[in-house]
Amino acid sequence: MTAATASVPAAPVWARRAAHAMALCAVPSGLWRIAMASGVYVGYSDQVLRDAFDIPGWGIAYVVSLSVFTELAALFPLLLVSDRWRPLRPRILAALAWTASAVLILVALWQLVVAFTVESRTYMSSGTAQTVWGLAFAPLVAVPVLMTAVTWSYASRHRPPGRSG
Repeated sequence: MTAATASVPAAPVWARRAAHAMALCAVPSGLWRIAMASGVYVGYSDQVLRDAFDIPGWGIAYVVSLSVFTELAALFPLLLVSDRWRPLRPRILAALAWTASAVLILVALWQLVVAFTVESRTYMSSGTAQTVWGLAFAPLVAVPVLMTAVTWSYASRHRPPGRSG
């Protein structure tokens, strides 16, 4: 361990909690997708599942892979608050984290614009199914804010001495 890595302060408790919360935000939507791929009724008719999602078929692999990828991506902030893992190039990791934060913010804004400006075809058969879907995906709204907070904490802790702001 070098003097540069030894002098890095530990992540604050709020940043650790935010990183863990981000990992948990992806769980409900992933479980909803896996339920859909498993054949559990989530509000779509069999015809819609076949035509729009290719379930049963390759759509199952896509939906499960999307759930796994989303959860793995949601675990990334845990690297930013870990005391056990120290990157060799913390500034590169900080740049990657800032890029991820910016992409998440843009995707969230894009989703809001699409939701409120485009006439959406949901294919769901009932209001209850739409409510369950909304509750499963609602925690993802917090992800850009949490990622930005954790990234800011990481970047400020790994800032070279003498640099402010």
